[in-house]
Amino acid sequence: MMESIVNSVKKKATERHHKAEVMIAGEQLRLRLHDAKLIKDRRYHLRTYPNCFVARELTDWLIDHKEAPDRETAMKLMQKLMSHNIIHHVCDEYSDFKDAKLLYRFRKDDGTFPLSKEVKVFMRGQSLYENLIGSEQSIMKVREENGMKYQRTFPGCEMIDWLIQNGEADSRKEAVELCRALLEHGIIQHVLLRHHFFDSNLLYQFRINFRRRRRLTELLSENLQPIQECTDSPFCLRKLNPEPSNSSFLSVHPNKEIKVVSASRRSSVTSLAGGPGSYFSNPPNLGSQPVVECNPKSVLKRKVTNEELLSPGAPYIKKTITIVGDAVGWGFVVRGGRPCHIQAVDPGGPAAAAGIKVRQFVYSVNGIGVLHLDYQTISSLVMTGPRTLVMEVIEAIE
Repeated sequence: MMESIVNSVKKKATERHHKAEVMIAGEQLRLRLHDAKLIKDRRYHLRTYPNCFVARELTDWLIDHKEAPDRETAMKLMQKLMSHNIIHHVCDEYSDFKDAKLLYRFRKDDGTFPLSKEVKVFMRGQSLYENLIGSEQSIMKVREENGMKYQRTFPGCEMIDWLIQNGEADSRKEAVELCRALLEHGIIQHVLLRHHFFDSNLLYQFRINFRRRRRLTELLSENLQPIQECTDSPFCLRKLNPEPSNSSFLSVHPNKEIKVVSASRRSSVTSLAGGPGSYFSNPPNLGSQPVVECNPKSVLKRKVTNEELLSPGAPYIKKTITIVGDAVGWGFVVRGGRPCHIQAVDPGGPAAAAGIKVRQFVYSVNGIGVLHLDYQTISSLVMTGPRTLVMEVIEAIE
């Protein structure tokens, strides 16, 4: 009987997890389209429609930004968003997405997004996630269970304490009910998928990383599962089904420093300080697929020491760069230690726009000198700091 209940909860959580991923991807797309000025007030037949986009222009944009390989795939992606009530035709004349000069709009932009119980739980979970990850002494940590390491974990009783201390719940009973709702909606889970939520030392984790940048093509998988991540996931760059000729998330040529892995998923590399490092194991997923790990070879041409960087007359220059993070992070990967370096940069992210490049060494973060720190500590400084990030970097003079 208990096993049947647990299996039922797992099935519902998986379905709701997929819906949550669609909502996150849709919101990230909405913000990007606003930044690109594709969403704006448009006039048609003597009437002004605020905050709209033209379907054909969006299809072109998706292909140009490598979010879709062709127009057919782009239409499928937009149809997925329509079926989840994220976008709609401005007059609701069409129930499907047409690759034409028609006006569509995000329901969040016109106030028609349906706030069902499911959506409210999702939004509550996202708010809790941001508050937890932004805490100076966050209860979300990498923890080990049965020899496996899991990301964004917390004991159930510690979460209950945190919710009460931060005014998110008035009693332990209310806090347990909230956490059970989060679990049933696929936002958190027991690390071994064996238990519902209890006010105990059982270990749970956020199943959803709200800060990870989604690739829209992920939405075409009905059995959408969490992607394997390392501890600094807001900086990690991933691409599903990478192709050597169409890889917008590679920062160096694939046949030089980084090998492209032809697999449904790939993990990010770990610290390169003192050797290749290791990979964090992924928690068992419902119907999980094999994970192929990418080559953790550094983009650095040779090892550089702090003494070399700071020595008088050295062929290096220091730069100050300001990065304003967007809804999904800053768009770069830090690796190594003493000194750390930029391993990869999302070409469409805030970091690239600000001037961050691979092989730059990180000198300071928000006024704090970091040459003596490892990449995990630097990542923590960035994640717990303000949205506007001021970094000093050192790069070779060309």
